[in-house]
Amino acid sequence: MLVNSPFSEKPAILGGIPCLPAGPPAWPFPSAATTQVLQEAQKTGLWGKYHGPWTKELQQRLCELHQKEEALLCSSATVAIELALRGLNVGPGDEVILAAYDFEGNFKNILTVDATPMLVDVDRRNGNLDIELVEQAITPATRCILVSHLHGGLVPMRALTALAAARGIPVIEDACQVPGAMIEGRTAGSWGEIGTLSFGGSKLLTAGRGGAVMTSSPQIAQRIRLYSFRGNDAYPLSELQAGLLIPQLDQLPTQNQLRQDNVTHLIRKLGSDSGLTSLENHRLNSAHASQPGYYKLGLWYNSERFEGLPRELFCLAMQAEGIALFPGFRALHAIHSRRRYLQADELTVASECDQQLVVLHHPILLSEAESMTQIAEAVRRIQIHAAEIRQQTTPEIQEAVRKKNSDHSFE
Repeated sequence: MLVNSPFSEKPAILGGIPCLPAGPPAWPFPSAATTQVLQEAQKTGLWGKYHGPWTKELQQRLCELHQKEEALLCSSATVAIELALRGLNVGPGDEVILAAYDFEGNFKNILTVDATPMLVDVDRRNGNLDIELVEQAITPATRCILVSHLHGGLVPMRALTALAAARGIPVIEDACQVPGAMIEGRTAGSWGEIGTLSFGGSKLLTAGRGGAVMTSSPQIAQRIRLYSFRGNDAYPLSELQAGLLIPQLDQLPTQNQLRQDNVTHLIRKLGSDSGLTSLENHRLNSAHASQPGYYKLGLWYNSERFEGLPRELFCLAMQAEGIALFPGFRALHAIHSRRRYLQADELTVASECDQQLVVLHHPILLSEAESMTQIAEAVRRIQIHAAEIRQQTTPEIQEAVRKKNSDHSFE
C-alpha cells in the first residue's frame, strides 16, 4: 500500500518513501518444481552427467513448441546466434539485414563470422524492424535476415517470411525476449529457417546461462554440429540446466498471460497524459492469434511531460521507488564505427529509440495488479516533482541509486 498520497509526498529520490520499499522482485522466483529437480539431480547424480534424459526431453519439448525437427542446446543465446549464422554458411563478403535498434550481441556475431551488418530502421509504433524497409536493404550480397522481437513489440513474421522466401533469403528469428509468445498464429521462433532462444539468468526461461538453436533443416543442423564438436561439444548446456528449464516450460503459458494482463492494467492506469506510451503491434495480421512476450516492457519516454527531466534521471527516480525501469538498448549505429556496417536508410527512428525508450524489467509483471497501480502512481509523483528532481538530484544521489541497484541483473 502507498503511504499517504503520492501527489503530496516527495519522490523517493528526494527523500520520500519508495512506492515499493522492498525493491524489484528477485528473479528467478523459487518454485517447488525446480526444487524437486535440484533434489533429484543430487540424489541420482544427473547433475554431473554429460548426456542424460533431461537434455533429450528439453530438446523434444522445444521442437514440439516451435514445430521444428531439431533443437540444438548451447551455452548462451549469443552463441546460439553465432551458430545460426554459421549454420547458414554466412561469412566474408556476405551481408546480414537486422534492425538498427537491437541487442548488440547480434551485431557483433555478424562481425565474428566476417560478414557485414546491413542496418534497417525500425517502426516507431512497435520499436522493431520495419518490414516495409527491408526490400530496399536487399542486395546481391544479402545472405540472411536476422530479426528480433523486443520490449513487447512483435515483427509481422507472415509478411517478412513471405518477402524473404520470394527472394530466396533465409530468416534467423531471435525469440530470446519472447519465449512462448504467439505471432499471427504461430509460436515466436518458429517462423524462420532458424529460431533461437535464451536461457540467461534474467530471461523468462532461465538456467543462469544457456540458449537453443531450432531448425528443420538437416543441413543447417549438421553444419552447427560439425563446427561445435571438438572431441566434445564446445558450447554445451548442462544436464542440470536442462532439468531446471523443463518445469519452467510448463509454467510459461500461465506466466505469459499474467504478464499480459498486468501490462494491460498498467497501460490503463498510466493513461494518456503520463508521458509514457506503450509500443503497438499494429501491423500484425488480425486474422491470426498474437500475444506479445514481456521480458522487458518498452515505453516511449516524453521528457516534455516531465518538465524536461532527462530520461536517465527519470529512470533513476523510478529505481529509487523500487521499480526496475531503465533506458533501453543503444542503437547499433550510435555505438559502432561507420566502417563496420552498411545502412539502408537514415535510421531516424532507431536514433529516437536510442534516446527515448525505457524498459520495465519483467519480474514485477508477475505480481498482483496493485503493483501496477503503484508503478503508475510513482510515475505521476515523479511527473509532479520533475522540476525539483532535476534541480536537487546531485551526482552523489544518482550514484547512490545506481549502487543500490547494482546487484540486479537486467541484461
